Amino acid sequence: MTENAIEIAPDSALIVIDVQKGFDEASFWGPRNNPEAEDNIAALMDAWQESGRPVVLVRHASLRPGSVLAADHPGYAFKDFVAERTGQESLLITKTVNSAFYGTPDLADWLEDRGIRQLVVVGIQTNMCVETTARMGGNLGYEVLVPLDATHTFDLAGPEGRALTADQLAAATAVNLHGGGFARVTTTAGLLAAAGPA
Repeated sequence: MTENAIEIAPDSALIVIDVQKGFDEASFWGPRNNPEAEDNIAALMDAWQESGRPVVLVRHASLRPGSVLAADHPGYAFKDFVAERTGQESLLITKTVNSAFYGTPDLADWLEDRGIRQLVVVGIQTNMCVETTARMGGNLGYEVLVPLDATHTFDLAGPEGRALTADQLAAATAVNLHGGGFARVTTTAGLLAAAGPA
């Protein structure tokens, strides 16, 4: 076993965050990165469900007026490839903030009740809800794995006219999580190879 080998626990939980139709509205969000994200998320969902590992689906119910992720907006629905895989999930969480740990039902309680200690976090957006959930997971003592290529985000403007591209934000997330010790940043292919049968 090499120092960098990935080991996937038989009960490793795949946390699929906010893969909702509202994120397809480019006029609302602007340019995105990583067009392969959805295919990679689907592959991980299939692998986790086929091996009997738990899959947690998380959806965002925005409270902001006019949001494409508001519960009464068509964009609130899961993207089709996720909707096609529902019914086998172990848990469905609804949240109104960035972290999946602040949703209903309570993620930490659910994980604790089952003794689950390893999380794989995927979804949208890389530098928002994915990063926040991964950081909190690390703070709470979970082993967190983030396949960066199973996430995506959008260009974003900050203070004083400073802006970063989606790729720059994703790179910053990778450095923050991995370098900061919150999570191990990896790839979809690495996780699929390591998962095997549960």
